[in-house]
Amino acid sequence: MSSWLMHLSSSFLSHANIAALTVFLLVYYLLVVYRKQQNLKNIPPGPKPWPIVGNFGGFLIPSFMRGRYGHQSESTADMNAMDVFAQQAKVYGNVYSIFAGSQLIVVLNGYEVVKDALSNHPEVFSDRPDIPAVTIMTKRKGIVFAPYGPVWRKQRKFCHTTLRNFGLGKLSLEPCIQQGLATIKTELLRLNEECGAAGVDLTPLISNAVSNVICSLILGQRFHHEDREFRTMLDLMVRGLEICVNSPAVLINIFPLLYYLPFGVFKELRQVERDITIFLKRIITKHRETLDPENPRDLADMYLMEMLAQQAAVDEDNSFTEDYLFYIIGDLFIAGTDTTTNSVLWVLLYMALHTDVQDKVQAEIDKIVGRQRVPSLTDRGRLPFTEATIMEVQRLTVVVPLGIPHMASETTEFRGYTIPKGTVILPNLWSVHRDSTLWEDADTFNPARFLDHEGKLLRKECFIPFGIGRRVCMGEQLAKMELFLTVTSLLQAFIFRLPEGKPSPPLRGRFGLTLAPCPYTVCVSARS
Repeated sequence: MSSWLMHLSSSFLSHANIAALTVFLLVYYLLVVYRKQQNLKNIPPGPKPWPIVGNFGGFLIPSFMRGRYGHQSESTADMNAMDVFAQQAKVYGNVYSIFAGSQLIVVLNGYEVVKDALSNHPEVFSDRPDIPAVTIMTKRKGIVFAPYGPVWRKQRKFCHTTLRNFGLGKLSLEPCIQQGLATIKTELLRLNEECGAAGVDLTPLISNAVSNVICSLILGQRFHHEDREFRTMLDLMVRGLEICVNSPAVLINIFPLLYYLPFGVFKELRQVERDITIFLKRIITKHRETLDPENPRDLADMYLMEMLAQQAAVDEDNSFTEDYLFYIIGDLFIAGTDTTTNSVLWVLLYMALHTDVQDKVQAEIDKIVGRQRVPSLTDRGRLPFTEATIMEVQRLTVVVPLGIPHMASETTEFRGYTIPKGTVILPNLWSVHRDSTLWEDADTFNPARFLDHEGKLLRKECFIPFGIGRRVCMGEQLAKMELFLTVTSLLQAFIFRLPEGKPSPPLRGRFGLTLAPCPYTVCVSARS
Protein backbone atom coordinates (compact mmCIF):
# COMPACT_ATOMS: atom_id res chain seq x y z
CA MET A 1 0.00 0.00 0.00
CA SER A 2 2.80 2.40 0.94
CA SER A 3 4.71 1.67 -2.30
CA TRP A 4 1.53 2.38 -4.29
CA LEU A 5 1.12 5.74 -2.53
CA MET A 6 4.78 6.59 -3.16
CA HIS A 7 4.37 5.76 -6.85
CA LEU A 8 1.19 7.85 -7.06
CA SER A 9 2.90 10.72 -5.29
CA SER A 10 5.94 10.46 -7.56
CA SER A 11 3.72 10.34 -10.65
CA PHE A 12 1.74 13.36 -9.45
CA LEU A 13 4.93 15.32 -8.78
CA SER A 14 6.31 14.31 -12.17
CA HIS A 15 3.16 15.54 -13.95
CA ALA A 16 3.16 18.67 -11.82
CA ASN A 17 6.78 19.36 -12.77
CA ILE A 18 6.01 18.90 -16.44
CA ALA A 19 3.02 21.22 -16.17
CA ALA A 20 5.09 23.81 -14.32
CA LEU A 21 7.87 23.56 -16.90
CA THR A 22 5.36 23.93 -19.72
CA VAL A 23 3.86 27.04 -18.13
CA PHE A 24 7.32 28.47 -17.51
CA LEU A 25 8.40 27.92 -21.15
CA LEU A 26 5.15 29.41 -22.44
CA VAL A 27 5.52 32.49 -20.24
CA TYR A 28 9.17 32.82 -21.23
CA TYR A 29 8.28 32.58 -24.92
CA LEU A 30 5.56 35.21 -24.56
CA LEU A 31 7.97 37.54 -22.72
CA VAL A 32 10.58 37.12 -25.47
CA VAL A 33 7.97 37.79 -28.14
CA TYR A 34 6.68 40.81 -26.22
CA ARG A 35 10.19 42.24 -25.81
CA LYS A 36 10.88 41.77 -29.51
CA GLN A 37 7.57 43.36 -30.39
CA GLN A 38 8.61 46.46 -28.44
CA ASN A 39 11.66 46.73 -30.68
CA LEU A 40 9.65 46.23 -33.86
CA LYS A 41 7.61 49.39 -33.90
CA ASN A 42 7.45 51.19 -37.24
CA ILE A 43 9.11 48.37 -39.15
CA PRO A 44 8.21 47.98 -42.85
CA PRO A 45 4.84 46.29 -43.51
CA GLY A 46 4.61 42.70 -44.67
CA PRO A 47 2.59 39.46 -44.58
CA LYS A 48 1.47 38.40 -41.10
CA PRO A 49 3.89 35.85 -39.57
CA TRP A 50 2.89 32.63 -37.81
CA PRO A 51 4.10 31.95 -34.25
CA ILE A 52 7.55 30.30 -34.02
CA VAL A 53 8.09 29.73 -37.78
CA GLY A 54 7.29 33.29 -38.89
CA ASN A 55 6.45 33.53 -42.60
CA PHE A 56 8.09 30.20 -43.33
CA GLY A 57 6.98 26.59 -43.19
CA GLY A 58 7.98 23.21 -44.60
CA PHE A 59 11.65 23.45 -45.51
CA LEU A 60 11.59 27.19 -44.76
CA ILE A 61 9.52 27.86 -47.88
CA PRO A 62 7.90 31.29 -47.55
CA SER A 63 4.26 30.84 -46.61
CA PHE A 64 3.28 33.54 -49.09
CA MET A 65 4.58 31.28 -51.90
CA ARG A 66 1.65 28.97 -51.22
CA GLY A 67 -2.00 29.60 -51.97
CA ARG A 68 -2.38 32.86 -53.87
CA TYR A 69 1.18 32.89 -55.22
CA GLY A 70 1.95 29.20 -54.80
CA HIS A 71 2.42 26.22 -57.08
CA GLN A 72 -1.16 24.99 -56.92
CA SER A 73 -2.30 25.81 -60.41
CA GLU A 74 -0.93 25.21 -63.88
CA SER A 75 -0.59 28.97 -64.48
CA THR A 76 1.83 29.34 -61.57
CA ALA A 77 3.72 26.06 -62.01
CA ASP A 78 6.67 27.74 -63.69
CA MET A 79 6.69 30.83 -61.48
CA ASN A 80 10.19 31.70 -60.33
CA ALA A 81 10.58 32.18 -56.60
CA MET A 82 11.85 35.69 -57.32
CA ASP A 83 8.59 36.57 -59.04
CA VAL A 84 6.84 35.77 -55.77
CA PHE A 85 9.03 38.25 -53.88
CA ALA A 86 8.21 40.81 -56.57
CA GLN A 87 4.48 40.13 -56.10
CA GLN A 88 4.84 40.93 -52.41
CA ALA A 89 6.39 44.30 -53.29
CA LYS A 90 3.22 45.15 -55.24
CA VAL A 91 1.19 44.49 -52.09
CA TYR A 92 3.43 46.01 -49.38
CA GLY A 93 5.78 48.36 -51.23
CA ASN A 94 9.45 48.24 -52.23
CA VAL A 95 10.56 47.91 -48.60
CA TYR A 96 8.72 45.13 -46.75
CA SER A 97 9.21 42.73 -43.84
CA ILE A 98 9.05 38.96 -43.49
CA PHE A 99 10.11 36.73 -40.59
CA ALA A 100 12.18 33.54 -40.46
CA GLY A 101 11.18 32.31 -37.05
CA SER A 102 11.56 35.42 -34.90
CA GLN A 103 14.27 36.89 -37.17
CA LEU A 104 13.16 40.04 -38.94
CA ILE A 105 14.08 40.17 -42.64
CA VAL A 106 13.62 43.31 -44.71
CA VAL A 107 13.43 42.81 -48.49
CA LEU A 108 14.58 45.70 -50.68
CA ASN A 109 13.08 45.92 -54.15
CA GLY A 110 13.88 48.18 -57.10
CA TYR A 111 17.08 49.94 -58.09
CA GLU A 112 16.55 53.20 -56.20
CA VAL A 113 15.85 51.42 -52.90
CA VAL A 114 18.73 48.92 -53.24
CA LYS A 115 21.16 51.67 -54.24
CA ASP A 116 19.97 53.93 -51.43
CA ALA A 117 20.60 51.25 -48.80
CA LEU A 118 23.85 49.73 -50.02
CA SER A 119 25.56 52.75 -51.60
CA ASN A 120 24.20 55.68 -49.57
CA HIS A 121 24.16 53.92 -46.18
CA PRO A 122 27.13 51.53 -46.42
CA GLU A 123 28.21 51.82 -42.78
CA VAL A 124 24.79 50.54 -41.66
CA PHE A 125 23.97 47.93 -44.31
CA SER A 126 27.35 46.32 -45.15
CA ASP A 127 27.42 43.81 -42.29
CA ARG A 128 26.60 40.10 -42.57
CA PRO A 129 24.00 38.32 -40.42
CA ASP A 130 24.84 35.45 -38.11
CA ILE A 131 23.03 32.70 -40.04
CA PRO A 132 23.47 29.50 -37.96
CA ALA A 133 24.04 27.07 -40.87
CA VAL A 134 26.61 29.42 -42.42
CA THR A 135 28.26 30.35 -39.11
CA ILE A 136 28.72 26.72 -38.09
CA MET A 137 30.64 26.02 -41.30
CA THR A 138 32.51 29.31 -41.84
CA LYS A 139 33.07 30.46 -38.22
CA ARG A 140 32.31 33.96 -39.63
CA LYS A 141 35.70 34.08 -41.30
CA GLY A 142 36.77 34.53 -44.92
CA ILE A 143 35.54 37.18 -47.35
CA VAL A 144 31.95 36.41 -48.36
CA PHE A 145 30.23 35.82 -45.00
CA ALA A 146 32.60 37.53 -42.57
CA PRO A 147 31.26 40.49 -40.53
CA TYR A 148 31.92 43.99 -41.84
CA GLY A 149 34.73 45.70 -39.97
CA PRO A 150 38.50 46.30 -39.82
CA VAL A 151 39.43 42.60 -40.02
CA TRP A 152 37.25 42.05 -43.10
CA ARG A 153 38.58 45.22 -44.77
CA LYS A 154 42.18 44.18 -44.15
CA GLN A 155 41.63 40.63 -45.44
CA ARG A 156 39.66 41.74 -48.50
CA LYS A 157 42.22 44.41 -49.43
CA PHE A 158 45.08 41.90 -49.15
CA CYS A 159 43.26 39.29 -51.27
CA HIS A 160 42.20 41.78 -53.93
CA THR A 161 45.71 43.28 -54.23
CA THR A 162 47.35 39.86 -54.34
CA LEU A 163 44.95 38.48 -56.95
CA ARG A 164 45.54 41.55 -59.14
CA ASN A 165 49.29 40.95 -58.88
CA PHE A 166 48.69 37.42 -60.19
CA GLY A 167 46.64 38.68 -63.14
CA LEU A 168 43.08 39.31 -61.91
CA GLY A 169 41.45 41.61 -64.46
CA LYS A 170 44.56 41.71 -66.63
CA LEU A 171 45.45 40.35 -70.06
CA SER A 172 48.18 38.24 -68.47
CA LEU A 173 45.47 35.88 -67.16
CA GLU A 174 44.04 35.23 -70.63
CA PRO A 175 46.30 32.23 -71.51
CA CYS A 176 45.17 30.50 -68.30
CA ILE A 177 41.51 30.87 -69.32
CA GLN A 178 42.25 29.81 -72.92
CA GLN A 179 43.99 26.67 -71.69
CA GLY A 180 40.77 25.46 -70.12
CA LEU A 181 38.75 26.40 -73.19
CA ALA A 182 40.99 24.28 -75.42
CA THR A 183 40.12 21.28 -73.25
CA ILE A 184 36.40 22.05 -73.43
CA LYS A 185 36.48 22.21 -77.24
CA THR A 186 38.25 18.87 -77.56
CA GLU A 187 35.98 17.15 -75.07
CA LEU A 188 32.78 18.62 -76.52
CA LEU A 189 33.32 16.96 -79.88
CA ARG A 190 34.16 13.64 -78.27
CA LEU A 191 31.17 13.73 -75.91
CA ASN A 192 28.79 14.80 -78.65
CA GLU A 193 29.73 11.71 -80.68
CA GLU A 194 29.18 9.51 -77.61
CA CYS A 195 25.87 11.05 -76.57
CA GLY A 196 24.42 11.48 -80.04
CA ALA A 197 20.87 12.82 -80.28
CA ALA A 198 20.51 12.90 -76.47
CA GLY A 199 22.87 15.87 -76.29
CA VAL A 200 25.73 16.79 -73.96
CA ASP A 201 25.53 17.98 -70.37
CA LEU A 202 27.86 20.98 -70.39
CA THR A 203 28.06 21.41 -66.62
CA PRO A 204 31.08 19.20 -65.75
CA LEU A 205 33.29 20.65 -68.49
CA ILE A 206 32.35 24.27 -67.81
CA SER A 207 32.68 24.01 -64.03
CA ASN A 208 36.08 22.32 -64.32
CA ALA A 209 37.46 24.99 -66.67
CA VAL A 210 36.07 27.86 -64.59
CA SER A 211 37.29 26.40 -61.30
CA ASN A 212 40.77 25.83 -62.70
CA VAL A 213 41.17 29.56 -63.32
CA ILE A 214 40.55 30.47 -59.67
CA CYS A 215 42.62 27.46 -58.58
CA SER A 216 45.55 28.79 -60.63
CA LEU A 217 45.31 32.13 -58.83
CA ILE A 218 44.82 30.92 -55.27
CA LEU A 219 46.42 27.45 -55.29
CA GLY A 220 48.94 27.70 -58.11
CA GLN A 221 47.78 24.55 -59.86
CA ARG A 222 45.30 23.22 -62.39
CA PHE A 223 43.40 19.94 -62.18
CA HIS A 224 42.79 17.62 -65.11
CA HIS A 225 39.14 17.39 -66.14
CA GLU A 226 39.27 13.65 -65.40
CA ASP A 227 40.88 14.10 -61.96
CA ARG A 228 38.44 12.08 -59.86
CA GLU A 229 39.18 13.81 -56.56
CA PHE A 230 38.80 17.30 -58.04
CA ARG A 231 35.60 16.31 -59.83
CA THR A 232 34.32 14.97 -56.54
CA MET A 233 35.14 18.27 -54.82
CA LEU A 234 33.17 20.22 -57.43
CA ASP A 235 30.21 17.85 -57.07
CA LEU A 236 30.39 18.12 -53.27
CA MET A 237 30.41 21.90 -53.53
CA VAL A 238 27.21 21.86 -55.59
CA ARG A 239 25.61 19.27 -53.32
CA GLY A 240 26.52 21.25 -50.20
CA LEU A 241 24.83 24.37 -51.55
CA GLU A 242 21.73 22.36 -52.50
CA ILE A 243 21.48 20.83 -49.02
CA CYS A 244 21.88 24.21 -47.31
CA VAL A 245 19.08 25.82 -49.31
CA ASN A 246 16.73 23.13 -50.67
CA SER A 247 16.43 20.48 -47.97
CA PRO A 248 15.34 20.07 -44.33
CA ALA A 249 18.86 21.26 -43.42
CA VAL A 250 17.66 24.86 -43.75
CA LEU A 251 15.84 24.25 -40.45
CA ILE A 252 19.29 24.52 -38.84
CA ASN A 253 18.82 28.27 -39.16
CA ILE A 254 15.95 28.08 -36.64
CA PHE A 255 17.15 25.09 -34.59
CA PRO A 256 21.00 25.04 -34.84
CA LEU A 257 21.35 21.77 -32.90
CA LEU A 258 19.78 19.95 -35.86
CA TYR A 259 23.17 20.27 -37.57
CA TYR A 260 24.49 17.49 -35.31
CA LEU A 261 21.73 14.95 -36.00
CA PRO A 262 23.33 11.60 -36.96
CA PHE A 263 21.09 10.87 -39.95
CA GLY A 264 19.68 12.19 -43.21
CA VAL A 265 20.80 15.39 -44.89
CA PHE A 266 22.24 16.68 -41.60
CA LYS A 267 24.75 13.84 -41.53
CA GLU A 268 25.39 14.27 -45.27
CA LEU A 269 26.07 18.00 -44.83
CA ARG A 270 28.69 17.31 -42.15
CA GLN A 271 30.32 14.73 -44.40
CA VAL A 272 30.42 17.17 -47.33
CA GLU A 273 32.01 19.77 -45.06
CA ARG A 274 34.59 17.23 -43.79
CA ASP A 275 35.57 16.08 -47.29
CA ILE A 276 36.03 19.62 -48.62
CA THR A 277 37.99 20.56 -45.47
CA ILE A 278 40.38 17.62 -45.90
CA PHE A 279 40.94 18.50 -49.57
CA LEU A 280 41.71 22.19 -48.96
CA LYS A 281 43.74 21.74 -45.78
CA ARG A 282 45.94 19.17 -47.49
CA ILE A 283 46.73 21.76 -50.18
CA ILE A 284 47.50 24.44 -47.55
CA THR A 285 49.83 22.04 -45.72
CA LYS A 286 51.66 21.29 -48.94
CA HIS A 287 52.05 25.03 -49.57
CA ARG A 288 53.47 25.58 -46.09
CA GLU A 289 55.96 22.75 -46.50
CA THR A 290 57.17 23.90 -49.95
CA LEU A 291 56.99 27.68 -49.41
CA ASP A 292 59.80 29.66 -51.06
CA PRO A 293 59.54 33.33 -49.98
CA GLU A 294 61.69 34.35 -52.96
CA ASN A 295 59.28 32.76 -55.45
CA PRO A 296 55.65 32.96 -54.31
CA ARG A 297 53.43 30.92 -56.61
CA ASP A 298 49.91 32.08 -55.72
CA LEU A 299 47.64 33.72 -53.15
CA ALA A 300 48.19 30.90 -50.65
CA ASP A 301 51.96 31.50 -50.68
CA MET A 302 51.52 35.26 -50.38
CA TYR A 303 49.13 34.81 -47.47
CA LEU A 304 51.50 32.47 -45.62
CA MET A 305 54.32 35.00 -46.11
CA GLU A 306 52.14 37.82 -44.74
CA MET A 307 51.17 35.61 -41.81
CA LEU A 308 54.82 34.92 -40.94
CA ALA A 309 55.75 38.60 -41.33
CA GLN A 310 53.01 39.73 -38.94
CA GLN A 311 53.91 37.01 -36.45
CA ALA A 312 57.53 38.20 -36.51
CA ALA A 313 56.37 41.77 -35.92
CA VAL A 314 54.31 40.58 -32.93
CA ASP A 315 51.25 42.39 -34.23
CA GLU A 316 48.52 42.14 -31.59
CA ASP A 317 45.85 42.85 -34.19
CA ASN A 318 47.13 40.15 -36.52
CA SER A 319 44.20 38.34 -38.12
CA PHE A 320 46.38 36.49 -40.65
CA THR A 321 46.29 32.85 -39.58
CA GLU A 322 46.38 29.54 -41.38
CA ASP A 323 42.84 28.94 -40.15
CA TYR A 324 41.63 32.20 -41.73
CA LEU A 325 43.44 31.30 -44.96
CA PHE A 326 41.42 28.08 -45.10
CA TYR A 327 38.11 29.97 -45.05
CA ILE A 328 39.31 32.52 -47.63
CA ILE A 329 40.33 29.74 -50.02
CA GLY A 330 36.98 28.02 -49.44
CA ASP A 331 35.13 31.26 -50.21
CA LEU A 332 37.09 31.98 -53.38
CA PHE A 333 36.99 28.36 -54.53
CA ILE A 334 33.19 28.10 -54.21
CA ALA A 335 32.26 31.66 -55.22
CA GLY A 336 34.74 31.66 -58.09
CA THR A 337 33.30 28.45 -59.52
CA ASP A 338 29.56 28.33 -58.95
CA THR A 339 28.51 31.82 -60.09
CA THR A 340 30.55 31.97 -63.31
CA THR A 341 29.73 28.37 -64.23
CA ASN A 342 26.00 29.09 -63.97
CA SER A 343 26.38 32.34 -65.92
CA VAL A 344 28.02 30.49 -68.83
CA LEU A 345 25.40 27.73 -68.71
CA TRP A 346 22.60 30.31 -68.81
CA VAL A 347 24.12 32.08 -71.84
CA LEU A 348 24.55 28.85 -73.79
CA LEU A 349 20.99 27.78 -72.93
CA TYR A 350 19.61 31.08 -74.21
CA MET A 351 21.69 30.70 -77.38
CA ALA A 352 20.20 27.26 -77.97
CA LEU A 353 16.71 28.65 -77.38
CA HIS A 354 17.20 31.78 -79.51
CA THR A 355 19.06 30.50 -82.55
CA ASP A 356 18.56 33.77 -84.42
CA VAL A 357 20.54 35.61 -81.73
CA GLN A 358 23.17 32.86 -81.76
CA ASP A 359 23.55 33.31 -85.53
CA LYS A 360 23.94 37.07 -85.13
CA VAL A 361 26.58 36.70 -82.41
CA GLN A 362 28.51 34.24 -84.56
CA ALA A 363 28.33 36.57 -87.56
CA GLU A 364 29.79 39.40 -85.48
CA ILE A 365 32.59 37.15 -84.20
CA ASP A 366 33.37 35.97 -87.75
CA LYS A 367 33.53 39.55 -89.00
CA ILE A 368 35.77 40.93 -86.23
CA VAL A 369 37.80 37.91 -85.08
CA GLY A 370 37.50 35.46 -87.95
CA ARG A 371 37.90 31.70 -87.62
CA GLN A 372 41.70 31.43 -87.55
CA ARG A 373 42.49 32.92 -84.14
CA VAL A 374 40.71 32.57 -80.81
CA PRO A 375 38.89 35.63 -79.42
CA SER A 376 40.84 37.85 -77.04
CA LEU A 377 39.89 40.32 -74.33
CA THR A 378 41.16 43.01 -76.68
CA ASP A 379 38.16 42.21 -78.92
CA ARG A 380 35.56 43.16 -76.28
CA GLY A 381 35.12 46.73 -77.46
CA ARG A 382 34.63 45.57 -81.04
CA LEU A 383 31.94 42.97 -80.31
CA PRO A 384 29.07 45.11 -78.96
CA PHE A 385 26.22 42.77 -79.91
CA THR A 386 28.01 39.82 -78.30
CA GLU A 387 28.57 41.82 -75.12
CA ALA A 388 24.97 43.03 -75.18
CA THR A 389 23.75 39.43 -75.50
CA ILE A 390 25.80 38.31 -72.48
CA MET A 391 24.54 41.27 -70.46
CA GLU A 392 20.92 40.60 -71.40
CA VAL A 393 21.19 36.99 -70.22
CA GLN A 394 22.75 38.22 -66.97
CA ARG A 395 19.92 40.70 -66.57
CA LEU A 396 17.23 38.04 -67.03
CA THR A 397 18.82 35.34 -64.89
CA VAL A 398 20.67 37.23 -62.09
CA VAL A 399 22.83 34.38 -60.84
CA VAL A 400 22.68 35.63 -57.22
CA PRO A 401 19.10 36.98 -57.28
CA LEU A 402 18.88 38.02 -53.62
CA GLY A 403 22.54 38.87 -53.29
CA ILE A 404 24.34 37.60 -50.19
CA PRO A 405 22.26 38.60 -47.13
CA HIS A 406 23.28 41.87 -45.49
CA MET A 407 22.55 42.97 -41.92
CA ALA A 408 21.82 46.26 -40.20
CA SER A 409 24.76 46.88 -37.84
CA GLU A 410 22.77 49.47 -35.87
CA THR A 411 19.20 50.65 -35.54
CA THR A 412 18.49 53.19 -38.26
CA GLU A 413 15.73 55.08 -40.02
CA PHE A 414 15.38 54.16 -43.68
CA ARG A 415 12.73 55.40 -46.07
CA GLY A 416 10.40 56.32 -43.20
CA TYR A 417 10.76 52.98 -41.40
CA THR A 418 12.76 51.88 -38.35
CA ILE A 419 15.22 49.09 -39.17
CA PRO A 420 16.33 47.52 -35.85
CA LYS A 421 19.94 46.45 -35.29
CA GLY A 422 20.45 42.83 -36.37
CA THR A 423 17.78 42.91 -39.10
CA VAL A 424 18.65 40.75 -42.12
CA ILE A 425 18.59 42.76 -45.35
CA LEU A 426 17.85 41.05 -48.67
CA PRO A 427 18.65 43.22 -51.74
CA ASN A 428 16.37 41.78 -54.42
CA LEU A 429 18.57 42.16 -57.51
CA TRP A 430 16.01 40.19 -59.50
CA SER A 431 13.48 42.98 -58.94
CA VAL A 432 16.03 45.55 -60.16
CA HIS A 433 16.55 43.71 -63.45
CA ARG A 434 12.83 43.01 -64.00
CA ASP A 435 11.60 46.52 -63.13
CA SER A 436 9.21 47.55 -65.91
CA THR A 437 9.85 51.24 -65.15
CA LEU A 438 13.52 50.76 -66.03
CA TRP A 439 13.35 48.09 -68.71
CA GLU A 440 10.88 48.05 -71.57
CA ASP A 441 9.23 44.60 -71.87
CA ALA A 442 11.33 43.59 -68.87
CA ASP A 443 10.54 39.86 -69.13
CA THR A 444 11.47 39.66 -72.82
CA PHE A 445 14.90 38.54 -74.06
CA ASN A 446 16.18 41.46 -76.13
CA PRO A 447 19.95 42.10 -76.37
CA ALA A 448 19.28 45.29 -78.38
CA ARG A 449 18.26 47.08 -75.17
CA PHE A 450 21.99 47.34 -74.36
CA LEU A 451 22.80 49.02 -77.71
CA ASP A 452 22.30 52.60 -78.81
CA HIS A 453 20.95 53.67 -82.23
CA GLU A 454 24.48 53.35 -83.68
CA GLY A 455 24.89 49.80 -82.41
CA LYS A 456 27.35 50.80 -79.68
CA LEU A 457 27.22 49.23 -76.22
CA LEU A 458 25.14 51.02 -73.58
CA ARG A 459 26.29 50.85 -69.95
CA LYS A 460 23.27 51.16 -67.67
CA GLU A 461 23.58 52.17 -64.04
CA CYS A 462 20.70 49.90 -63.03
CA PHE A 463 22.46 46.80 -64.42
CA ILE A 464 24.04 45.33 -61.26
CA PRO A 465 24.44 41.53 -61.60
CA PHE A 466 27.45 41.60 -59.25
CA GLY A 467 25.76 43.65 -56.58
CA ILE A 468 26.44 47.19 -55.44
CA GLY A 469 28.11 48.94 -52.50
CA ARG A 470 31.06 47.87 -50.37
CA ARG A 471 30.14 44.19 -50.56
CA VAL A 472 30.17 44.13 -54.36
CA CYS A 473 31.59 40.86 -55.72
CA MET A 474 35.40 40.90 -55.47
CA GLY A 475 35.68 38.60 -58.48
CA GLU A 476 33.60 40.77 -60.82
CA GLN A 477 36.47 41.47 -63.23
CA LEU A 478 37.52 37.82 -63.33
CA ALA A 479 33.94 36.69 -63.96
CA LYS A 480 33.54 39.17 -66.83
CA MET A 481 36.78 37.96 -68.40
CA GLU A 482 35.85 34.29 -68.15
CA LEU A 483 32.30 34.85 -69.33
CA PHE A 484 33.35 36.82 -72.41
CA LEU A 485 36.19 34.51 -73.46
CA THR A 486 34.22 31.31 -72.84
CA VAL A 487 31.10 32.43 -74.70
CA THR A 488 32.95 33.91 -77.69
CA SER A 489 35.35 30.98 -78.03
CA LEU A 490 32.61 28.36 -77.90
CA LEU A 491 30.26 30.21 -80.24
CA GLN A 492 33.12 30.81 -82.66
CA ALA A 493 33.78 27.07 -82.81
CA PHE A 494 30.37 25.42 -82.35
CA ILE A 495 26.66 25.56 -83.07
CA PHE A 496 24.46 24.76 -80.06
CA ARG A 497 20.99 23.28 -80.54
CA LEU A 498 18.51 21.65 -78.18
CA PRO A 499 17.92 17.92 -78.86
CA GLU A 500 15.01 17.31 -81.21
CA GLY A 501 11.89 15.97 -79.59
CA LYS A 502 12.92 17.03 -76.10
CA PRO A 503 10.95 19.74 -74.28
CA SER A 504 12.80 22.99 -73.62
CA PRO A 505 14.02 23.26 -70.02
CA PRO A 506 11.98 25.70 -67.88
CA LEU A 507 13.61 29.10 -67.51
CA ARG A 508 12.62 29.56 -63.87
CA GLY A 509 15.92 27.91 -62.86
CA ARG A 510 16.81 26.16 -59.62
CA PHE A 511 16.94 28.63 -56.78
CA GLY A 512 19.68 28.16 -54.19
CA LEU A 513 22.51 30.41 -53.09
CA THR A 514 22.78 31.00 -56.84
CA LEU A 515 20.15 30.64 -59.55
CA ALA A 516 21.25 27.71 -61.71
CA PRO A 517 19.52 26.65 -64.92
CA CYS A 518 17.45 23.49 -64.69
CA PRO A 519 19.46 20.52 -66.06
CA TYR A 520 19.64 20.49 -69.85
CA THR A 521 21.64 18.99 -72.70
CA VAL A 522 22.62 20.42 -76.07
CA CYS A 523 23.69 18.95 -79.37
CA VAL A 524 27.01 20.43 -80.44
CA SER A 525 28.32 20.60 -83.99
CA ALA A 526 31.52 22.15 -85.29
CA ARG A 527 30.98 25.19 -87.48
CA SER A 528 32.06 24.49 -91.05
